[in-house]
Amino acid sequence: ESLRRINLDFHLTDHDMDCAVCDADGACELQDLSYHYEIGATKNRTIPTELAPGSRNRDTSSPVLNFNSALCIKCERCVRACDEIQGKQVLSMMHRGRFTFVSPEFMQWSRSSCDGCGECVQLCPTGALTEKALVERVRAKDIQRHVQTTCGYCGVGCQLDVHVKNDRIVRIRGVETPPNDGRLCVKGRFGYDFIHSPERLDTALIRRNGELVPASLSEAFDLIATRFKEIRSAAGPDAIAGLASAKCSNEENYLFQKFMRAGIGTNNVDHCARLCHAPTVAGLGAAFGSGAMTNTIPEIAEADCILITGANVTETHPVTATYIRDAHRRGADIIVIDPRRIDIVRDATLWLRQRSGTDVAWINGLLNVIITEGLADQSFIENRTDGFAEFQAVVAGYTPDRVEEITGIAAEDLRRAARMYAGAERAAIVYAMGITQHTTGTDNVLSLANLAMLTGQIGRRGTGVNPLRGQNNVQGACDMGSLPNVYAGYRKVTDATVREEIAAAWGVDFLPAEVGLSVVEMMHAAADGQVRGMYVMGENPLLSDPDITHVEEALANLEFLVVQDIFLSQTATYADVVLPAAAFAEKEGTFTNSGRSVQLLREAVPPPGDARPDWELIGELSRRFGLPGRYTDAAQIMDEVATVTPSYAGISHARLETEELHWPVPNADHPGTPVLHTTKFTRGAGLFHPVDYIPPAELPSSEYPFVLSTGRMLYHYHTGTMTRRSSALNRFAPDAYAEIHPDDIARLEGRVGGDLRVTTRRGEITVPARASDRVAPGTVFIPFHYCESAANRLTNAALDPVSKIPELKVAACQVTPALTPERPRSGRGVPDCATPPVQHRAAAPAGDHT
Repeated sequence: ESLRRINLDFHLTDHDMDCAVCDADGACELQDLSYHYEIGATKNRTIPTELAPGSRNRDTSSPVLNFNSALCIKCERCVRACDEIQGKQVLSMMHRGRFTFVSPEFMQWSRSSCDGCGECVQLCPTGALTEKALVERVRAKDIQRHVQTTCGYCGVGCQLDVHVKNDRIVRIRGVETPPNDGRLCVKGRFGYDFIHSPERLDTALIRRNGELVPASLSEAFDLIATRFKEIRSAAGPDAIAGLASAKCSNEENYLFQKFMRAGIGTNNVDHCARLCHAPTVAGLGAAFGSGAMTNTIPEIAEADCILITGANVTETHPVTATYIRDAHRRGADIIVIDPRRIDIVRDATLWLRQRSGTDVAWINGLLNVIITEGLADQSFIENRTDGFAEFQAVVAGYTPDRVEEITGIAAEDLRRAARMYAGAERAAIVYAMGITQHTTGTDNVLSLANLAMLTGQIGRRGTGVNPLRGQNNVQGACDMGSLPNVYAGYRKVTDATVREEIAAAWGVDFLPAEVGLSVVEMMHAAADGQVRGMYVMGENPLLSDPDITHVEEALANLEFLVVQDIFLSQTATYADVVLPAAAFAEKEGTFTNSGRSVQLLREAVPPPGDARPDWELIGELSRRFGLPGRYTDAAQIMDEVATVTPSYAGISHARLETEELHWPVPNADHPGTPVLHTTKFTRGAGLFHPVDYIPPAELPSSEYPFVLSTGRMLYHYHTGTMTRRSSALNRFAPDAYAEIHPDDIARLEGRVGGDLRVTTRRGEITVPARASDRVAPGTVFIPFHYCESAANRLTNAALDPVSKIPELKVAACQVTPALTPERPRSGRGVPDCATPPVQHRAAAPAGDHT
C-alpha cells in the first residue's frame, strides 16, 4: 500500500489536468485511486512538484482519437492493446525515464498505419487517449445510460456498449463478451454518427407530379395496398417481387417473407445473400446438410493451421482477424491463397497468388497431393462420408504441375500448403466472397467442403469450414426464409407437407408452390415487364447489383416501386413510395452472426419523426392484406419463428438475455450448438462432390486485356448508405480508387492519382489510380462502395447455375488514362449521385399517386 501510494504520487506529479474538463471524468482509474488514497492536487502530496516531465505532446491528427501526453501515466496498456489484441504494432514507448512517451509510427497519428480501431482508447485508464467528439463532446460522468446491443455492420456480431446522452449516441465501446471480447473495428466504434444525420428519412414520401413529397404513413400504406392489389389483380401475384435485407433483424426478415408469400401470394422474395453467400447455402448444404459456418468465430484462435482464401479479413471482418492473429502468436501456420497481397499476408507462413477464377483447380490440387502422399484421414472418410470413389477419380487429374499451368501457383508451394493443412492437429478454413462471387461459386464451396472431409478437419473445435458473412444479418436473413426457394429453417416451398404446416401456422388457406425469382432474375423480369411492382426493404440494388445500367432500366420500367430505408438511397430515388425505417440502434430484435449466434438488438435511442422499426411497417401492410395476427413487440415475432423453424425452436428473447445460443437449438432446454457435425453430419454422411475446373464466364481479350475484381474496404460498408454519412470514416476514405500495378501505370503512361477510364462490355467509369503491388500485373481492383465510381456498372451478371450468384470477382476490362476529369469528386460524405434525377417510368399511372 505504501509503494502504491508513492507511485500514485509520482503519477500525479506528471499528470497535468483539471478533472472537471477531462473527457474521462467519471471513468478514470487514476481519479478513482486518487480518491481512494485521498491524494489530491495539493493534498497529502510528498513528491516535489518541480519534478515536472521533460516534454508535453498533444496529437489530434487522427480522424477518430485525441492524445494528450500530459494525462498519460505510461502504463503501456495502449501499446499492448494495439500489439496483443489487435495485432497491429502501431504504438511503442519512446525515450527513457521521465521523458518516456507513447508514440505511433513516424511520431504522428495521421502519418502512421493506425486504422482507427480505437482499442487503445478503450483500454486507456485515464483521459490520455479519448475519442474525438462525433456527435458532441461528453464527459464520462455525463453519460445518462448504457445500452448493450449488437453491431449493425459486418457478420461478426460484435457486442456494443452504447453510451447515450439526451437520446443521442455519444460514444461506443466494446463489451467484454463473445463474440468480440471487447474488440471492435473502426466502423463499429466510430461509424455511428449517421444515426443522427440530418439526411435521415423521418417521414413517408409519395411521388406526385414526378417529385417525392412528404405524406403520412397511413396515406403511404393505403397507396401501397391499393397499387399492389391492382397489379396482382391484373397480372397475378408473381408480377410483384420483394427484396428483404441482411441489414434488418431476424424478426423483420421473417415478417417480410411471410408478407410476400401469404399476403401477396408469391415466392419472389430474395435478399443480398444472393450476391454474397448463396453458394455457401447451396454448397455446404449439399455436402454437410447445413449451409452455415461450422464453428464459432473465437474458436479460430484455437486452430493450429488456418487456410484463408477469398477473405480480406483485416478489412472486411477486422475482429475475426484479431482471432487469426491470436492463433498466429500461438504458433499456428497461416496459409493465404488470394490474388491480392492483402494485409493478413504479413502474418502468413505461406502466401499463394492464384489467377482469378481458378479456385477449383488449386483446391483440387491440394486434394490430389493429400491423397497421393497418404495424408488423408481414412478413418473419417470410411466412417462419416459417401461418394469418395467418384470424387477421387476427378481429383486424380489435378496434379501439381497441371494446377501450376492453370493457376500460376508453383507446384512445390502447392505441395507445401497441402502438407501444412493436412498435417495440423486442428485446421480451419476461412473464406468469403472471393470464393463465392463466381459462376463456379457453388463448385468452389463444394471443393472446400471436400478438403475438410478428406482430412477430417471438421466437427471439432478449431477446425471446420467457416464462411465469413459480409453483412450483419446475412445468416439470419437466410435462416428466416428470405430466399425464393425456402421458408424459415430452409424448409422447401416445393414440399406440400411443409406448405400445409406453414399455412396452418399463419392462418392462411394458400401458399405458392413454385420457386420464385432471385435478385438478378427479378431485375431481368422487371426490365421485360413480367415483374411490375417491387417492394425493397433496406437494400440498394442500384449500387450492389451487377450491371447497374440494366438495373436502372429495370427499376424505371416498374409500374410501382416501394422502398423502405433509413436514407434516400440511389434506389429510393426511383420509388413511388418511400417508407422511413429505424436504424439498428433504434429498435429491438435479433441478428444471427456468422457463427450462428443469435444476438439481441436493443433500442438505444428513439427513431426520428415517423420512422418506425421495419417489423412495424411490414405489420401495417400485412393487416391491409388481411393477414391475421398483430405483434406488440419483436419478442412475440421470435416466439412465432420458433414454432415454424426447427433450428430456432428453443430460442426466445428471454433466453438470449442471459445465454449465448448458437443454432440449432431444438428445444427450450437445449444449450445450443457451437460446433456443427461433431458425431455425424446434418445430412447423415458427408457427401464428396466430384468437381471439375471451369474457367470464368469472361476472360481477357485483345480488346479487354485486364481482369477487373471488385470488393470491400475497411472504412466503408456495402453501398455506403451509412458509412459515407459518418464523418470519421469519410476522413479516412473520402474517394474511390482503382488499385493497379505500377508496371501497368507506366505502360499506360498514366500517373498515380490521375483518373483511369475502366471499361467493360457493360459500361465505363472513371476512377483515380492507386499504384499498388497488392494486385498482380494485368489486374485492377475497385471497391464498390462509391456511387460516383460505381464498380458494379462494370461487373458481369453471368450466374452460377446452382446458386444464381453473379460473377462479381472476374470481368474482362479495358483501362486507359482519363484525359479530363469526368468523375464527380465527393471530398466528404455522399456526393450528388446519391440522389440522381429520375425519369419517371412511362408505364406508371400519370399524375398524382393519391
